[in-house]
Amino acid sequence: MLTIAPDIEVLARFGRALADPIRCRILLTLREAPAYPSDLADLLEVSRTRLSNHLTCLRDCGLVVTVPDGRRTRYELVDARLGHALDDLRSAVLAVEGDKSCPDAEAKGCC
Repeated sequence: MLTIAPDIEVLARFGRALADPIRCRILLTLREAPAYPSDLADLLEVSRTRLSNHLTCLRDCGLVVTVPDGRRTRYELVDARLGHALDDLRSAVLAVEGDKSCPDAEAKGCC
């Protein structure tokens, strides 16, 4: 059963999903149009296994959904507003010192 996540949890899940460059690329690609895993793997030049792990993370974070399409499964953003949020984040200006990294940059994992 799907539930609606509270505001803080939504932000935390979104942040975890964006913490990996491959997941960012997947989300930006899905922002343009739904896609099949094999096509995403080829487009992003990652193995299907690696892509599958990232898609599972994005699904677990609640950002993408699967849509059965005959014998295949298509992935798409769960809400079109996520695409707008990605656009807004990409255009945001950050104040970053060149020799500093995020304290959590070493932390791995997902939702």
